[in-house]
Amino acid sequence: MRTVTVIAFAICLSLVQFVSAQDSIPNTQGNNSKAIELLENAKTSIETDEKNALKEEVEAINKRLDKGEITIEESTKLKQAAAEKRALNIENRLAIIDNKIALLMRNEKDDVSNENSKVVINGSDQIFGITFSRGDDDEDYEYDRRTTSDIVLGVGLNNVISDGGSLNDSDYKFGGSRFFELGVAWKTRVFENSNLLRVKYGFSFVFDGLKPTDNRVFVENGDETNLEVFPIDLDKSKFRQDHLIFPVHFEIGSSKKIVKENYFRYDTNNQFKLGLGGFAGFNLRTIQKLKYEDSGDDLKIKNTSNFNTNNFVYGLSGYVSFGDIALYAKYNLNTIFKDNPIEQRNISLGVRFDMD
Repeated sequence: MRTVTVIAFAICLSLVQFVSAQDSIPNTQGNNSKAIELLENAKTSIETDEKNALKEEVEAINKRLDKGEITIEESTKLKQAAAEKRALNIENRLAIIDNKIALLMRNEKDDVSNENSKVVINGSDQIFGITFSRGDDDEDYEYDRRTTSDIVLGVGLNNVISDGGSLNDSDYKFGGSRFFELGVAWKTRVFENSNLLRVKYGFSFVFDGLKPTDNRVFVENGDETNLEVFPIDLDKSKFRQDHLIFPVHFEIGSSKKIVKENYFRYDTNNQFKLGLGGFAGFNLRTIQKLKYEDSGDDLKIKNTSNFNTNNFVYGLSGYVSFGDIALYAKYNLNTIFKDNPIEQRNISLGVRFDMD
């Protein structure tokens, strides 16, 4: 049956080409000759585009057949309908071209090539008195795209939970201690015919900043790193760790299924989503910045050191979102410092934007 379909389509193409050849008009040397030449060349482009579009449609139908989504009889009907549609498309679009050529030829001494008319020709953006635009974008889509990607941007407050303590007696400023995250995430649908559960994974660069209270700075004392009072009043005291992490979240939430002729998609825009998971990665750099005035001089000190911090970072994270904006939280299970007697772990709370 596939052979019959191809033969039928070939016959339709031959008839259309014969008709268009009979109606073609040679170029003249009038004001509209170049526009006529462009239109004649567009005929070949139309036939090529429609043939390629038919090939893609047949391939998409075959994929659906292989997956068991449709029967052989249904696939045959779809292929026949696609062949007939493409043949009619060629006939109609060539008729538009021929009518335009006839108009230009009839008014060859009058420059009518700049009139406000539009001819649709797939794959062409040329403009020469006539606007040529691309055709149906649906032909470029995969039938089923189970994996999508987003740019992830997170920002918010950062602090530390100490062993036996709480955020109420934190050694760090709440407003001044912040985090920033920038990364890429991929989201893959878990089930074949449902978008209820997705896996979201990727990589991010995270910058966790802490600002100590009471004019204190971090000082390495052997294997320990402690907060100590600085002898001069500080304008700024900031401690920052730069991480490369690889987060993985299981995301659940509703979605809207959008079905087109050649593809379908699950749309989660303006839908509730809940993501729970964790992350693991590496500490790339630890830096302490101090700013103060001494004897009338403004001094800035930037000290990049290990500070006895853990090189491997890991923890839990999650988000609740509606649309592209989420309330985002992450908690490090690793301690900030390796051998400090009091264990301290980083915690962050903010907003997250997933932009596709």
